[in-house]
Amino acid sequence: MIMTDAANADWAMTDSGLKYLVLTAGSDKKPTAANTVECHYKGWLDNGTEFDSSYKRGETATFPLSRVIRGWTEGLQLIGEGGKIELEIPSALGYGPAGAPPVIPGNATLHFEVELIKVL
Repeated sequence: MIMTDAANADWAMTDSGLKYLVLTAGSDKKPTAANTVECHYKGWLDNGTEFDSSYKRGETATFPLSRVIRGWTEGLQLIGEGGKIELEIPSALGYGPAGAPPVIPGNATLHFEVELIKVL
């Protein structure tokens, strides 16, 4: 479903409430929840505070999609290898009421820009 807000005209939302904007679709090789992926990403809170960045560390991150927050598992399946997506992840698909102290407060909406380098 496409959101109707003019400022968010290109954003879409899944049934679970994940908002996303595909920046680059990538190849036809899309991951499933069972795959391990290699990514570059940065994450920030609603107030703009960046809490994590593989770019700043200078190395990609590799992880099984089954072992990350639900918003990532769902969102990365929307693009193919070489693709790039921006995600707005509601708390229910992120760290929930507990958050991930001290960096991520409870009930936080998370924002990510993720580049899917490789599906392993």
